[in-house]
Order: sequence, then structure tokens, then C-alpha cells
Amino acid sequence: MYIKILFFAVVITVIACVYINSTKAEEGMWTFDNPPTKLIQEKYGFTPTQEWLDHTRLSCVRFMDGGSGSFVSPNGLVMTNHHVALGQLQKMSNENTDYVKTGFYAKTQEEEIKCADLECNVLISMENVTQRVLASIKPEMDGREAIKAREAEIAKIEIENKEKTGLQCDVVSLYKGGEYWLYRYKKYTDVRLVMAPEQQIAFFGGDDDNFTYPRYDLDFTFFRIYENDKPLKPEHYFKWNSKGASDGELVFVAGNPGNTDRLNTYSELENTRDLGFPLRLKFINDYLKVIRQYSTKGKEQMRQVLGRIFGLENSKKAITGEYNGLLDANIMKNRKKEEDDFRKLISEKPEWKKKYGDLWDSIQSIIKIRAEQSKSQQFEQLVGSQLFGIASTLVRYVVEIKKPDSERLEGYHDSQLERLKFGLMSPAPIYKELEKDVMTAFLKSSLEMLGKDNKFLQIVLKDKTPEEVVANLVDNSQLNDIELRKKLLEGGEKAIKKSKDPMIQLALELDPMMRERIEWSKQNIESKLTPAKEKIASARFEVYGKNKYPDATFTLRLSYGSVKGYPMNGTLAPYKTTLYGLYDRSLGFDNKGGFALPDRYFQRKDQLDLSTPVNFVTTNDIVGGNSGSPVFNKNDEIVGLVFDGNIESLVGQYVFDITANRTVAVHSAFIIEALRKLYDAPKLADEIE
Repeated sequence: MYIKILFFAVVITVIACVYINSTKAEEGMWTFDNPPTKLIQEKYGFTPTQEWLDHTRLSCVRFMDGGSGSFVSPNGLVMTNHHVALGQLQKMSNENTDYVKTGFYAKTQEEEIKCADLECNVLISMENVTQRVLASIKPEMDGREAIKAREAEIAKIEIENKEKTGLQCDVVSLYKGGEYWLYRYKKYTDVRLVMAPEQQIAFFGGDDDNFTYPRYDLDFTFFRIYENDKPLKPEHYFKWNSKGASDGELVFVAGNPGNTDRLNTYSELENTRDLGFPLRLKFINDYLKVIRQYSTKGKEQMRQVLGRIFGLENSKKAITGEYNGLLDANIMKNRKKEEDDFRKLISEKPEWKKKYGDLWDSIQSIIKIRAEQSKSQQFEQLVGSQLFGIASTLVRYVVEIKKPDSERLEGYHDSQLERLKFGLMSPAPIYKELEKDVMTAFLKSSLEMLGKDNKFLQIVLKDKTPEEVVANLVDNSQLNDIELRKKLLEGGEKAIKKSKDPMIQLALELDPMMRERIEWSKQNIESKLTPAKEKIASARFEVYGKNKYPDATFTLRLSYGSVKGYPMNGTLAPYKTTLYGLYDRSLGFDNKGGFALPDRYFQRKDQLDLSTPVNFVTTNDIVGGNSGSPVFNKNDEIVGLVFDGNIESLVGQYVFDITANRTVAVHSAFIIEALRKLYDAPKLADEIE
């Protein structure tokens, strides 16, 4: 959900200008080291204390397969969205058991199902390491040397801290390189499914209602985190408030928004609009065409690709909406004005002009060079093959592991190996027939776009047809065997080179070319773009100070706002919906298609309080990655669960407009009502309440 959408043409014809030197009330996804305390106090009269902030931070959970969550009991119970959990639900299912369709509830802890490969993180501490990272770059270094020095220092910081603390340590770049922070996470990999409703109600309304409001979704799932084979006993967790929040009440969202481009230069936005989005949309449409065709082969094939279809449709809607945002003349005009105003201030001060004046033009020329390679980067890849992904990782791992940590490729540093191996040894099923269909289709597309003389295609095809090549690769690969992966990993480079597995052999052939591409990008793009962006960030700090939040980076952020409806289609959207509306919407479509309710909803209708709130909207600033984030009040009590944004919010990738930009959440009362009266889960409701 949140990262998706069809865009109505009437949306965003007028958008409020977001000035770079000021932040409007309720705008922003703020880091916990720089919370918007003053802004909250000025508007709502509430001042978050450090104790409040620490408790909030330690109650939040990041789902490493994408999404957010929170602890909601002292027994390790974690709440997130059904659509965040969808991938894990599918991996637990098979041709005889489909937890996505039927839902699941473990009445006892013994019945809870362990996830195949889910990692959850809790942010324990943060440290500003900007000076240390930037000090590693000496004035006499050229761009490529500076990149190597920066990467080496970051790798050193991460492994030093991992060895010192035992935590997962990641250095993240904020403000487009203006700051570097070390984030220390407690990592959990024993995560078990407790309860999930049917997708039919979690995604009620289907694609038609997706990214709209009013909404009527029960989009939640509960997991439990275990440590040493026992339920975790977190010191920090959110209490539950079944009454929820009232109209106009101050509420907060804490989660991990994926990415925004509010600090990008105008030339970057133009490139995304004119080249990036069209290519990405073509890729998604091609992928959807293949897997939809695959899904027609039978019930089991449909089950296998359901999650991919869901994810791709969401991405398509997100990108379509963002694309339309950049096509909007008013939005681009305002972004251009922001940049022009900033550059004018720089030019008026000689020392600033000398230091920063040419950065925007430099970035524009770098973007142009990168754009020239976009076609090959799009089509010189094997799409849709987990087997080749495993092979590629193994081939690269046995080479990288021999190098000093500071010289390795990203993803293969000592501090990252535990996470890499966890994913590499995932027991999740691999569907070979699906792999063949997807790989074949995309190789044909690459052949059409690049021609048979392309170096990549010559290595892959060797004058054979895509069908012939893919059949050999997939049918004869044994990399779906975890034990074989372990042997290859432990056997090192010698075992890899002796392997007869066709996926391994192809990965060995392609690896030099892929490494050349990485090196070219570092030499020609990253070595120039990164320092330019760092300098623009420094200029921003010099001109305006640090009164602006950084772009989203899938790191923990805090946003504040209030429960509030908004003007819509010539009328008003209410701040909440109720069970009355859920049944009305279902019956209005004759209880069919995406508007059909699970049988239990009619069988037990008389037991429900139909005035129970279902979903509600707030003015909080969120984007994709916030799915599963808790909505909580100033007392740190759960009042809802983020699952989407409305159609007007998609432009939030670039600007924030409080007029109609809304977060959509499941109401805390609906979750309890459903657990107690629809799903026979009073024990779970008791644990939460």
C-alpha cells in the first residue's frame, strides 16, 4: 500500500510552495537526534521529553523486508500491516495451505509459526560520525580516491562498533551527504507469526479502493519476537488505547519511511521525470504481463505470484502518482523557485559563490552522463531469478572475503556478512517454472532493446534462444538445495570454480562485466556526484542552519500531526469511517470482487457494534516504508496503525501539502472488536489491552 497509486487529474493543480529555509507545521519525517520539539510545542502545547523520545524509539521495530512495526506487549508481540507480512505469509503457505487467503491465528505460543527469513531491527543508539568520515578524505585525493577513503572509513566504523557492542551497526548518510550517522541496531531473526486476518478484509476494496479514502481495511498482522527460543521481554513497548484519538487530537507516527526526494536538485527531478519513471513503468508493466499470464496456469500458480502481483501493482500506482506529480507544472515551478532562491543567496556572498556556486551545473552534467547508461543498466540483467541471485552472491562472496574489509564491495563488509548469509540460506521456496517464464520474457525484451551483438547477451545466450538458455539454467541448477549453498560457501573460491551448476558458471562469466560496471559508476558518477551533494548540504547548513529534516532513508523517523478530515471532490472526507460504512460499501457492490467480505463478517454481524471506528486519517507526513508504523498519542498509547496514504499524498515524495495530504490508519478499536468478536482471539486481545 503506501507507495502506490493512480492519480486523479484534478489532484494537485495547486500546491503550497515548500520553501527550503522553512518547515511548515506538521511537515517532516524527523530523526530522533533532531526532533521538532519547538514546532510541536508551539502548535499543540506538548513538549516531548528525552525520556518520551527514548521510549518511543525503543518501542519501534524495522522490518528488513520493507516496512515498520512496534512492540505492543511485554511478551515480544509486534504489530505491523498484513501487506508488510504478505511475503512471509506466502513463504509459510503451500499448495494445500494458503494463509494469505484463510488467515491464521495461533491460540498458543507453541502454534506460532517461525518466519523463513525475516529480520527485525530495534534502533538502540545513534552517533554522529560526520567529522570522522569526512576527515578520511584528503585534499590531494581525486574523486575515486575519495570514494575509496570514505567507504573504507565507513566500513571501519561499522565493524569496530559491531565488535565492541555486538549490535548491527550501519552508517547512514543524511541530508544528501551533509551528515553521516552511525545507527546501532539490536537484530532479531527468530520472528514467529501469531495472527493475520484474511487478505480479503486486510485489502478490502482491492485495487479500486487502493490509495483512496474513505477506507475500510483491517490491514494488520501480529508477530512475536523470540530470543534464545523464548518470547522476548522488551522493556519498552506501546500501551494500547482502544478508544483511539478524537477529531483534532495530536498524534504521532514513528516508522521507517523508505525514501523521498525533497532535497534533490531540479535537474535530478527532470531526469527522473523524463527518463527514470518511463523506464521503471515499462519494467513493471512487462513484469506484470508475464506473471499474470503465469497465474492463469492454475490455482497453485496464482498463489505463488499473488504477492508479486500485489507488490508490483502497488509500485506501479506509486510511480504513476509520483510521475504525475513531476508532470505537474505548478509543482515543478515551485521546486525551481526554491532552488533559484537558494542559489541567489549563495551568489550574493562572494565566499559562498566561490565555494558552492557551480555545484548545480556540475550535478546536471553528471546526471546527463548517467542517463546515457540507463538503457544498458535496465536491460543488462537477469530479471526474476532467485537462483541466479544466489549464484551471483556466492561467486562474489568468495572473492570479496579474501580482500581487506576496507576494499570490499558494498554488502560484503564484515559488519554485513551475518545479514548476507541469513538471506543466502533462506529456506523459502523457489518456483522453477515461474523463474523460467520470467527470465525468458525479460531476455527476449533485452534482445529486442539491445540487439544480439550486445556483450551481456552474447555471454548469456551464446547464439541460443532465450528459451533454450533459460531451460538449461533453471532445470539443471541445484541451488534451491540449501545444503549445496552451504558447501559452496564454505568451500570458497576453489569450490565455486569447480562447480558444474549452470547458474554458478554463468555468474562466473558475467562477474567481470558486472564489476566493470560498478567501477565505471564509481569512477564517473559516484566520485563526482557524492562530493557535490555533500557540498550542497554544507551550503544549506551555512545558509539556513539545521532547521530542516533530511530526506527519508529507511531509518527511524518521527512525524506529528492531528486527526483531521479534508476537502475532497467538492465535499468533505470524514476523519473516521465505521463498521456501518464497511457493510454499506460491501453491499453497494453486491458483496462481490474486492468488496466481498469474509463469511464470518455476515455470520457474526449481529454481535458487532456497528458504530465502531474502522479507519481514520491524520495530517502526519509519511511515505512508503511507513507501512505498519504505530499511530500513538502523547501518552505513548497506540490509537491506530498506518497502512496507507490517500491519493493526494503521493506528491509527498517531493513536497508536503497539509491541505489534503493524509495518512490512513486502522483504528485501534476495530482491531480489538475484530479480535474479540470475529476471530475468537480474546487471549490476544487481552495481551494487547
